[in-house]
Amino acid sequence: MKKIGFVIPWYADDIPGGAEMELREVTAHLHSAGVTLEILTTCVKEFGADWSVNFYNEGEDRSACGIVIRRFKVRKRDTKAFDAVNAKLMGGRNISVSEEDVFLREMVNSPDLYSYIEEHKDEYSLFVHIPYMFGTTYNGVRVCPEKSALIPCFHDEAYAYLTRFRELYPKTAGMIFNARPEAELAEKIFGFSQSGTETIVMGIGMDTDITANPDDFRRKFNIDKPFILYAGRKDKGKNVHTLVKYFSEYISRRDTELCLVLIGGGNIDLPQELVKSRRIIDLGFVDKQDKYNAQGAAEFLCQPSKNESFSLVIMESWLCGRPVLVHEACPVTRNFASESNGGLYFGSYFEFEGCTDYLLSHADTASAMGQNGRKYVLENFDWDVIVQKYISFFSKLTGEQI
Repeated sequence: MKKIGFVIPWYADDIPGGAEMELREVTAHLHSAGVTLEILTTCVKEFGADWSVNFYNEGEDRSACGIVIRRFKVRKRDTKAFDAVNAKLMGGRNISVSEEDVFLREMVNSPDLYSYIEEHKDEYSLFVHIPYMFGTTYNGVRVCPEKSALIPCFHDEAYAYLTRFRELYPKTAGMIFNARPEAELAEKIFGFSQSGTETIVMGIGMDTDITANPDDFRRKFNIDKPFILYAGRKDKGKNVHTLVKYFSEYISRRDTELCLVLIGGGNIDLPQELVKSRRIIDLGFVDKQDKYNAQGAAEFLCQPSKNESFSLVIMESWLCGRPVLVHEACPVTRNFASESNGGLYFGSYFEFEGCTDYLLSHADTASAMGQNGRKYVLENFDWDVIVQKYISFFSKLTGEQI
């Protein structure tokens, strides 16, 4: 097999973000397994930077693990025109096809990158683009859709329904999904089964060799009461305020010492009387081992977000042997909990109350759920499993052996 080109709007070894981290991990593990690949990207620093500014030098670079990175200059964009259309999409308003063209033209784009793909496409077996909504993906795929696959990271959002995407993406060779509900959403919108595009529910690889020491966590942070754990960014987009509200209501209705422990960045308003009494304990950022120890010490992890394409913290909680409680409005996390039999889900306060009561009063069942989840992660998301699935899928798309 010739080399595989992974295309992403920006790339660096330390850029935060779900798609960026996913690509970094996937390419590093495939590279380690002997797959010949390169990363094709722009000179833009990261998502939060100005998409018209070339932060990195153009040309060839290397990642920390030795992967070739080819960087291409971006062209200047009309930010005001883009923002006007994007505001409509974010507000849930319909836009015309001509406005879609403005959106796709005036976001992050690199004509030099597209020219490179056109001129060198015979040197590559496949181009893998991530994620679906950016100019580098749409315009890169247009060059040779028959040699393109996507790790799209679809959500049920206005962008996914753009006419231009629905015209182009069914012409691609393959789609790689992070979870079954994402695949179901994509089929509903794009009809990949009718277009002949090959699809796979891949998932995201996990470093499964992690251990938890609950006693170390309790000693280090002086927490000797039972607690629910939230691990992740603390903001309204993650629905953490609902968890705080429901927890506050729960302890007002129950004779319990139960606490809520929050770890991760961000800020939300917390009831100060519960913070002062250490019923809600916000630890902020902690290191990885402290996070694993917290996950092992918790009664359960609560992931209240309604919009996840995967959830590493759920997988980590299962690897640490503890069950999870997720929001029923998130198809991905609800599917994980149901498919693994590793947790429960809630949609209202009284469902949260019932689930919490059940997990606290059925310790053996809660532990069994945690073990079910652990088995599910090891069988589906261990890196050795994921790497072999990628290799098999790429061979299927290209007709070549890696």
